[in-house]
Amino acid sequence: MSFNCYTPQEAIEIVGRMGVKKANMRLDKVFVSSLNAGFLLSFACATLLSTNSSIWYQENAPGLIRTIAALVFPYGLCMVVLTGSDLCTGSFMFTTTSVLQRRLSIWRMLIHWFVTFWGNLAGSLFIVAIITGYGGIFDSAYYHTEAINFARAKQVTPHWHQIFLRGIGANWLVCLAVYLGMSGRDYVSKLVGIWWPTFAFVSLGLDHVVANMFFVPMGIWQGAPGITVGLYIWKGIIPAFIGNLIGGGLFVGTLYWYLHLSSEGDVAIDGVHFGTTNGNRVEGRDLGDFRREVDIESGHSKKTAEGVLA
Repeated sequence: MSFNCYTPQEAIEIVGRMGVKKANMRLDKVFVSSLNAGFLLSFACATLLSTNSSIWYQENAPGLIRTIAALVFPYGLCMVVLTGSDLCTGSFMFTTTSVLQRRLSIWRMLIHWFVTFWGNLAGSLFIVAIITGYGGIFDSAYYHTEAINFARAKQVTPHWHQIFLRGIGANWLVCLAVYLGMSGRDYVSKLVGIWWPTFAFVSLGLDHVVANMFFVPMGIWQGAPGITVGLYIWKGIIPAFIGNLIGGGLFVGTLYWYLHLSSEGDVAIDGVHFGTTNGNRVEGRDLGDFRREVDIESGHSKKTAEGVLA
């Protein structure tokens, strides 16, 4: 089997173009896209808890059951990426790269982070409350105990700085997975690129702010002692969010921009440069400047420059 892939330089160029496209979507679409990402990742989180619920393995082979759960979990991120849905943690990489390329304003980047964060949270809480909560999926003794223990291990046991540092590692690997997925031209290559860094993040027990939007509220729903909403915000969301921002924005977006794009001119993707359609340059940097229709080839056909990013 051969894998048909873009080069690392082309892949980070695609990341930058996608950042422009995502940040310039209508805000209602951004919210619904991030809501859907919360749904999809929460299904994978629920599957992980279900897989972890084997008491015998927890007591006799904890490394094995963690490995099995880590092998299963990446399907959630695959669904997010392949459906084009938006995680705020992915936006840290996409939009940071676009800003470094001077194709996107910092203001648009911050708006995208804000909307995707709340969309992810709303989607995760919907799955926690409606599908798994009122659906009774974790009501049996083993599942109930695992949901509580997992939430306490995420929220109560570690210190603030440990969650922060784990957050850096988590989104470093998750955004690396998305970056590798962007390098694949075909379905199988994308799946392979996404799967293994995500496996590493889960098997190491790192902290991803969106995944924890399911794990910790699920523990609260099940009555986990010692976990309150205030504690979750201070010791769960804030350190994981900041760590994820550094992991995705600095160690993936900025790093690969610096290595592959910082001293380069425009990089063509399949022969097409950013801001062109059919090989014709369109004036402007920010996609917001491209929304007007422009005449292509003496006005015989009209397309928007947004199409070059699709």
